Amino acid sequence: MFHVNHEPGAEIHHTDPFAVPTGQRSPVRRLRGRLAAPVTLWTAPGPAGLTVSSTLVAEGEPDRLLGLIDPESDLWAAVEESGRFAVTPLGPPHRQLADRFAGLFPAPGGLFATGAWNETPYGPVPADAGGWAGCRLDTAREYGWGLLVEATIEAVDLAEEATPLLHYRGRYHELPA
Repeated sequence: MFHVNHEPGAEIHHTDPFAVPTGQRSPVRRLRGRLAAPVTLWTAPGPAGLTVSSTLVAEGEPDRLLGLIDPESDLWAAVEESGRFAVTPLGPPHRQLADRFAGLFPAPGGLFATGAWNETPYGPVPADAGGWAGCRLDTAREYGWGLLVEATIEAVDLAEEATPLLHYRGRYHELPA
């Protein structure tokens, strides 16, 4: 016989039972967790996609984009083959989409099976996104445990101003209204 807790919001554990104890956590990982980062979706022809929270835009001649991605991801294989990709800043309504492309939420039928998508020469972008950038791959190299991708921004399509989805200390957050 087992006990069922009928209280709303009941939890089995009050902490993550698989988490590394606080005193044993990497100080660099803890520092990274204290830096709020925009949540973006990178997509490429194929299609392939990946949620990325390490994206930086550098204005200049030409305008550039930098990011750290998983070198073993399907996205990287598609970017390497096509030489281009799209970057979409995500907003609070895109939490489930972000989790799906991060491999944290089921994707029956594939990553692109649900939701409306606009096809671009750089890869599909969510139809309800506030904008996206089309990028041409310049170079990539191992950097830490990731792959540092450097690209030239060739196209920018901005719709209305959108509230960003942020990643901070392992969770999604949004700016207060």
